[in-house]
Amino acid sequence: MFEISNNSRCMAPIQMSVRTLRSMRTLKLGEVVEEPVLKYKGDRDRRQGVEGLPDAAAFATKLKNILIQYHSIEDDKWHVAKKTRDVMIWRKPSEEFNGYLFKAQGIINYGVVNGIMDHIHPGPCRLDWDSLMTSLDILENFEDNCSVIHYTTAGQLWNIISPREFVDFSYTVDYNGGLLSCGISLDWSEKRPEFVHGYNHPCSWFCVPLKDNTSQSLLTGYIQMDLRGMIPQSAVDTAMASTLINFYGDLQKAL
Repeated sequence: MFEISNNSRCMAPIQMSVRTLRSMRTLKLGEVVEEPVLKYKGDRDRRQGVEGLPDAAAFATKLKNILIQYHSIEDDKWHVAKKTRDVMIWRKPSEEFNGYLFKAQGIINYGVVNGIMDHIHPGPCRLDWDSLMTSLDILENFEDNCSVIHYTTAGQLWNIISPREFVDFSYTVDYNGGLLSCGISLDWSEKRPEFVHGYNHPCSWFCVPLKDNTSQSLLTGYIQMDLRGMIPQSAVDTAMASTLINFYGDLQKAL
């Protein structure tokens, strides 16, 4: 049975779930509880500005700290979802939504961390190799390596999972001799009927060079994507683990 892209669930108002941000609760559009939260509202050309720019640095720091906490979760809390010779995928129940937090880890045969992250970062290069991503627009750039991006993804599993669109806050920072790129979806009022509007809870990519082999890097990702729409959770889980495996393979070929 195929999913209907323009169902009423995907057209409902979206809330930002930030339960893991200390002193925050799930917020509705325009509501602020103790800490500043960025809000993005789209217009017809999808380029209306981001409110609360002076708070971007504080928001980015809180987001970074969440992902560092994920990176410190003990190994016995994770369950293997899929593995190949080069890549391992784990998962655990998410604390943000009724789904899973996925962890992906693999060795990339490329020793220049900046080069790897340039391929992962939002931008034209990403579209050249990422077969899942069909469009990407940088809506806003501002200081402290922060940006707001809009992107769309292709249908999966013979279009059982129909195309999605996302609007994300993205932040990149130095981390342990490498780089950390993290993101979270933002509230957005415009929705295109040909897409289901998905939502990324806090997610990231950690990339650090291997100390014993300078020609390789360790790439670790944390993904908790709420695809929304009307699809069975089993289909989401199958697609996510396989998509992450393919992500590593496609990235390696592009480098």
